[in-house]
Amino acid sequence: MNWISNYVRPRINSIFSRREVPENLWTKCSECGTMLFHRELAENLNVCTSCDHHMAITPRDRFKALFDGGTFVEVSVPAPTTDPLHFRDQKKYPDRMKAAQKQTGEKEAMLVAEGEIGRTPIVAAGQDFSFMGGSMGMYVGNAIIAAAERAVEKKCPLVLFSAAGGARMQEGILSLMQMPRTTVAVEMLKEANLPYIVVLTHPTTGGVTASYAMLGDVHISEPNALICFAGPRVIEQTIREKLPEGFQRAEYLLDHGMLDRVTHRMQMRDELITICRMLMGLPPAVAGDLPAPETVEADPPAETDEGDAPAKDAEPGA
Repeated sequence: MNWISNYVRPRINSIFSRREVPENLWTKCSECGTMLFHRELAENLNVCTSCDHHMAITPRDRFKALFDGGTFVEVSVPAPTTDPLHFRDQKKYPDRMKAAQKQTGEKEAMLVAEGEIGRTPIVAAGQDFSFMGGSMGMYVGNAIIAAAERAVEKKCPLVLFSAAGGARMQEGILSLMQMPRTTVAVEMLKEANLPYIVVLTHPTTGGVTASYAMLGDVHISEPNALICFAGPRVIEQTIREKLPEGFQRAEYLLDHGMLDRVTHRMQMRDELITICRMLMGLPPAVAGDLPAPETVEADPPAETDEGDAPAKDAEPGA
């Protein structure tokens, strides 16, 4: 029995047991609960194919879908002072930063890049909500200033994708100082007569909404994005009243005049191309290039003997 139980039975189980499926192959939609295959979800830009729910997407993945050919050049951002307040809660601030960098593969909560969309040069900045909630710290302030300066230098529009939980508490008053700093950066664009377009994604809250996220020339939002300063739960607890359905969501703000457009993520690129070219006074974008005409080589003239060729001046019947 020992030989059967110790060798034969495990051998049979190993042959007929099901293979383990990697956990990262499927993603569950937080809205409808549908299991989505990771390749299908990535091709649809992290939008649920069942209920059209817009899930979070990193700035790097967003830029790959935004720029022509998925190619862009990162704009360097000056590094701020590390842990200026020596802040510590349950963890030290540098430890939280290292954990966020390891989790996301990015060094901070904002990515700045330059490239072309529909052959239109732009500078783009995107916040990463997975990096400490996309919180606005000194680096984010430096990133927006660097993006604005680069846009002025290239004389092109600045497109910003916001996604943040507000200011970063680990930097205290230094984080709140980024609100006036980023406002000055936006004024640089306005003085240079360059478009500043803001795409608000879920969620955009706190000091980010109170500063650069609502100072654009055009405000676009993804469907059902939460856009507010104080969240609905805080407001309900303060005024002790039930808020309207869909309060502070993108469609509600569009109806009340705080947004210009609510655009599906799959249509965002085409809309940004149209708006950027319109504000820059450029002609409509080329929808596609026609293939080059095929060159058809002419057949060489047939060679004939001199004796066989009739004389040009010869008379008929001669």
